[in-house]
Amino acid sequence: MKIIDGGITAPAAFLAQGVCAQIKNHSKKDLGIIYSKYPCSGAGVFTTNRVRAACIDLNLSHLDNGQAQAIVVNSGNANACTGVQGVADAQLMADYTAELLGLQPADVLVASTGVIGVNLPTPKIIEGIKKACHCLSEDGSTALAEAIMTTDLISKEIAVEIELGERPVRIGGVAKGSGMIHPNMATMLAFITTDAAITSDCLRSLLRDSVNISYNMISVDGDTSTNDMAIVLANGQAGNPPIADAGSKDYQVFKEALDFVNITLAKKIARDGEGAQHLIEIRVLNAGDEESARLIARSISSSNLTKAAVFGADANWGRILAAAGYSGAAFDPDTVDIYLGEVKVAQDGMGLAFDENQAQQALEQDPVVITVDLKAGSVQATAWGCDLTYDYVRINADYRS
Repeated sequence: MKIIDGGITAPAAFLAQGVCAQIKNHSKKDLGIIYSKYPCSGAGVFTTNRVRAACIDLNLSHLDNGQAQAIVVNSGNANACTGVQGVADAQLMADYTAELLGLQPADVLVASTGVIGVNLPTPKIIEGIKKACHCLSEDGSTALAEAIMTTDLISKEIAVEIELGERPVRIGGVAKGSGMIHPNMATMLAFITTDAAITSDCLRSLLRDSVNISYNMISVDGDTSTNDMAIVLANGQAGNPPIADAGSKDYQVFKEALDFVNITLAKKIARDGEGAQHLIEIRVLNAGDEESARLIARSISSSNLTKAAVFGADANWGRILAAAGYSGAAFDPDTVDIYLGEVKVAQDGMGLAFDENQAQQALEQDPVVITVDLKAGSVQATAWGCDLTYDYVRINADYRS
């Protein structure tokens, strides 16, 4: 596998564009289109929040047949908690995009992100869709990535190339997310494209598993949004032997590449947490089972006290062990070792005499690596988060304005 340029449009026959529709202001891109010249297998994973934006139910319906060919997305307005009008507006986005691209509305997926409880400015949305559709490009990935940003400081793209059946196959992706990030799909959007030939059943299974070890293992602030989604489209234009068997070698090769793309994007989201100065990587080692490893890693990544300690470069390892303790996982605290970087700060659930300067230096690295060794088995899990800074409160105190 090699990393390549091109982002979401690196795979064959995918086009994209991002434009300014003036949803947010008069200068920033805020509406984008992703389009395949050919029909695609499609799959999606969506927010677990009971309060869901109109686009979520629309996409679930449109993906029922495992097919899609385009995605239209806006930022600046979540179109959530907007009632019957919000449902109609989401459908309008799909209908108008389909009309301009010569598709059926059911082949268009819709995404929105931004302020909750405000109706979409549909005239601006329509004009933005028209503008984006008319300038779709093989070089449009970066513009699309910029168009989906809200409080993000950086756009997030990745593309890789692998070989399946002696044919080059590409996977590309873009994502957004900075706040309202928490395990179980959280405000984040991720769009993945590939020119691999693969069945929708395999794609659905691969995406679900990949989300569990990537986007569901990041946390910024403990809030799960109303609009979260990860969508993958595969148009088959690479010409590889179709992947239809979960036990095949090609399935495994594709899985490793898809996981790499999603984990890379997930880490970019965590690193770009609102006000963050450090990415935090939590490694839980030697757990007795996978669920326990994941629960503990996610609990530590979500601990505000741990995140604040990292911001202050304070080697307060007790907060880490406490977060493991309330995770709901079954483990023996009296066997746990904790490391900050390479510095061992606790052994068998008790503190050690350690070099405070070395521990502080470990907490000033980026990423900050926290390792928790349970010494109970052979299973491991990794989660990602970020430090909690003064700027997080400042950004979210005036988000609507």
